[in-house]
Amino acid sequence: MTNVSEARNRGSESTREVIVETALRLFRERGFDKTTMRAIAAEAGVSVGNAYYYFDSKEALIQAYYDRAQAEHEEACREFLATETSFAARLSGVLREWVRVSEPYHEFAVKFFKHAAEPTNPLSPFSKQSSPAREASIAIYRQVVEGSRDRMNAELREELPELLWLLSMGMVLFWVHDTSPGCARTYRLIEVTVPLVDRLVGLSHLPGLRGITKDFIAAVHELRA
Repeated sequence: MTNVSEARNRGSESTREVIVETALRLFRERGFDKTTMRAIAAEAGVSVGNAYYYFDSKEALIQAYYDRAQAEHEEACREFLATETSFAARLSGVLREWVRVSEPYHEFAVKFFKHAAEPTNPLSPFSKQSSPAREASIAIYRQVVEGSRDRMNAELREELPELLWLLSMGMVLFWVHDTSPGCARTYRLIEVTVPLVDRLVGLSHLPGLRGITKDFIAAVHELRA
């Protein structure tokens, strides 16, 4: 009985992956708006009802893409986060790995970005529907901070994971519009930005800058509320 159940689970997961892969391909080829669930089901070789069994909408398929991309990013960062203790190296590594694992989806992201950029769209990275992927991404930046041995203001340390995630959103926007070979300009952006962030974070614990740090954190709290 266990073997039958495991086989069914494997089959279900395989079908789910086929539907996701098919949807992403059609989104790239036809655009998100012009791709229907019926077309996705037909291309994936499943019934429309079966497609809706796994995903109740096209938006749910994009959320599945978010989850997959996030899992790939976590796996890519696992080894160096387990050994590297420098804040700058940890942050740079996480940002660079995101660009690397996202490379296969760059063409898709360029076409899809107009949907994700709409503030009220459920596919926005800031939406309630995207909260699982967003929280998982912030958790990576929490690892960046917690695993660092560099000195920094204690209050800033608490806020930093979300602030670094917001920084990464700016990088994503730059990456979407980056047409340089191999997204070289995005890698250069990381190269010049991380040392600046590292310097600011490193200065935050100094007596003369604690007041500024406190004011900055207060502003973050106000804007978040």
